[in-house]
Amino acid sequence: MNSTIPWLSLLLSLAILASYELHLSVLSRRQPHATARSAHALLRVEWVEALSRQAGSEIVAVQALRNSLMSATITASTAALALMGTLTVTSTTVAQDMALFGMRQMSTRLALELLLLATLFASYVCSATAMRYFSHGSFIMSLPVGSEERLRRTPMAVDYVRRAGVLYSWGLRLFLFLAPIVAGLVNPLAMPVAAIVLTLVLRAFDRAPVGLAPLG
Repeated sequence: MNSTIPWLSLLLSLAILASYELHLSVLSRRQPHATARSAHALLRVEWVEALSRQAGSEIVAVQALRNSLMSATITASTAALALMGTLTVTSTTVAQDMALFGMRQMSTRLALELLLLATLFASYVCSATAMRYFSHGSFIMSLPVGSEERLRRTPMAVDYVRRAGVLYSWGLRLFLFLAPIVAGLVNPLAMPVAAIVLTLVLRAFDRAPVGLAPLG
């Protein structure tokens, strides 16, 4: 196989995914209710604001945030285990190809292995950071509704829960991005096909849910 073809397949796959994410980001900014990502972010903000007005909702709020925290914990643990397993399998070949920091020649396989490790690590970081925000958000939401401390910290809770949700979704999304990488490790020509299939799957996931459109 021509040595340039695997590189072209890799670049094309990255371009497909980057173009889709850029389109989704622009659409979310222009039409907040047009995608599931932005609609869910607004839902989390409304959830915090609604419970902040409802006396006696502290336990319910903390329990909901605890469930989200556990979900982020599972994602972070899975990413960490996958990262350690991948390091165990690829560490020898990666070290040989990099010639212990004396880089010989960058191959597409080495690039894909490094990209695989980077994606798993990014997924872990996103999920772990989401855990941090969910944890701090639960402290605020457990404050008595109507208290001076709760009123002063409600904007912080809104921001923390919003950030946590975005980071948690990216932690999961990065797992899906592994599909083209794994396909490329099997056969470089399969990368663009896997990237196109993934964008079609993501498009279905990112469709705006029913019931989150603005009222009136």
